[in-house]
Amino acid sequence: MRGSLLTNRRGLQRFRQLAITAAGSIKIKLLLCCCIVFTLLALAGRAPDFMRWTKHGVYADQFSVPGKGYAILINTWKRYDLLKQSISHYSSCAGLDSIHIVWSEPNPPSESLVKYLNHVLQSKSKGAKQAELKFDINKEDSLNNRFKEIKDLRTDAVFSIDDDVIFPCSSVEFAFNVWQSAPDTMVGFVPRAHWFDRLEGKKDYFTYGGWWSVWWTGTYSMVLSKAAFFHKKYLTLYTNEMPASIREYITKNRNCEDIAMSFLIANATGAPPIWVKGKIFEIGSTGISSLGGHSERRTTCINRFVAEYGRMPLVYASVKAVDSRRTWFW
Repeated sequence: MRGSLLTNRRGLQRFRQLAITAAGSIKIKLLLCCCIVFTLLALAGRAPDFMRWTKHGVYADQFSVPGKGYAILINTWKRYDLLKQSISHYSSCAGLDSIHIVWSEPNPPSESLVKYLNHVLQSKSKGAKQAELKFDINKEDSLNNRFKEIKDLRTDAVFSIDDDVIFPCSSVEFAFNVWQSAPDTMVGFVPRAHWFDRLEGKKDYFTYGGWWSVWWTGTYSMVLSKAAFFHKKYLTLYTNEMPASIREYITKNRNCEDIAMSFLIANATGAPPIWVKGKIFEIGSTGISSLGGHSERRTTCINRFVAEYGRMPLVYASVKAVDSRRTWFW
């Protein structure tokens, strides 16, 4: 009798062990399956990020574009291949209303270039309303031309962009939505900073902080106009209200028009700009920022503009707008 009971107990114990082992195995398999499914979903969601910028325009329709949309103000200089690439890309952005090309070359744009760009815009424009393409011809070669007043703008929002940088349409539409929440400020992708320099031994002396200072501190006070939204009224203020001595200085030194616009908007609003996270694709060669002494010249500009305004109008910020729909960890 005892032997049979002992045998039964041992059998039950073995059964329990087998059941526990089987359950553990099932849990492990379920966990592995969940991991695999999550990985596949993550890859599917991130698939557009592995494509080149030319593919991103397809996803712009995911963003609502209320209001009148925006005008793109693109600065260019004898880089027709880059201009063609840029126009071809931004033509497919959903919120686009018009493209204004700042043209400061001695000769007007060729008929073939105008015809080609118009064809690209017509073939790629989205929505019922056809986007416009205009060349804003300037007789004088000055960096101030990029912020010259435009009388016939149909939109309040202006997206200022250089011809050698590309942002996915999805990023542009997101930045536009951010700008609509604060239309008086400047919203852009490229942050920079200014710092009070005590080492100079001068009162109220400031230095220009590049990208690495922003990355290190997480603080900025400007967003560069090479990729930024602002209200069209600031074109009028820049042309007609900003001190003429600042415009003259910019023309003479061929630098700092973007810092001047940051000063202008900060002085008008008393508020900082907004930095938007976005992927940038450099499609051109290096510009003046790669030249020796660039930071020193920018530092000189900042202190010159502070003297003109009689104070430092730039305001620090540490906020970065991130599209949570395209971010896994935030």
